[in-house]
Amino acid sequence: MNGSAVRARGLVKQFKRTTAVAGIDLDVPTGSFFGLVGPNGAGKTTTLSMLTGLLRPSAGEVSILGADVWADPVRTKARIGVLPEGVRLFDRLSGRELLLYTGGLRGLGADAVAQRAEELLWVLDLREAADRMVLDYSTGMRKKIGLAAALLHNPGVLFLDEPFEGVDPVSAGTIRAVMERYTASGSTVIFSSHVMELVERLCDRVAVLDRGRVVAAGEIAEVTDGRPLHEAFLSIVGARARAQEGGLEWLGSSAG
Repeated sequence: MNGSAVRARGLVKQFKRTTAVAGIDLDVPTGSFFGLVGPNGAGKTTTLSMLTGLLRPSAGEVSILGADVWADPVRTKARIGVLPEGVRLFDRLSGRELLLYTGGLRGLGADAVAQRAEELLWVLDLREAADRMVLDYSTGMRKKIGLAAALLHNPGVLFLDEPFEGVDPVSAGTIRAVMERYTASGSTVIFSSHVMELVERLCDRVAVLDRGRVVAAGEIAEVTDGRPLHEAFLSIVGARARAQEGGLEWLGSSAG
């Protein structure tokens, strides 16, 4: 790996009296498969939004492939692909039309866009649905066409926020295979997920967020210290087995 694909220093985001992100430092090596995990409300989506230039930080700085996200937004956004959680697509277009339109927005030539679109539709098993409106796509299909749109211009860094949420096992396997091929070529993936087994299987590095801070980061083996990732995660964030600590005595008792 050669240097950092993504580097963040002192990232802070405040919403009125709420601090969503409280000073995050991150270094994501080029060519890595980097997982971002944390409990609900830990700041994962807010962090990804700041890293990709979708949300301006209250403080801090971010560089992607050596370019400052906020000082040079056009250059940096041309070099990244983003699949946000709850992605909103131009769903009155067909899948093929969406990719052709996206390619045009990215400044790609018509022939290149058409070729890449057909290849992505085939690899992601969307060719039979290519001429149907995205409005009629299932959740998994929408995730796959969103991934295709994010990959169309061959970005150096791909950001994915919960890409497997609501996705069936077949579609999830297809998405995994595409991402593994992408990183094998030397590109970088950063993705958030609640599925610890998936993060452990795919990622070579991980950062654990809790209450807007990075509480652990590094190579998977370093962070887990020989434990399954889900066990290490629960230990790191200080989770307790509250369901066994009292109360709920009535639960499961006979109603008769």
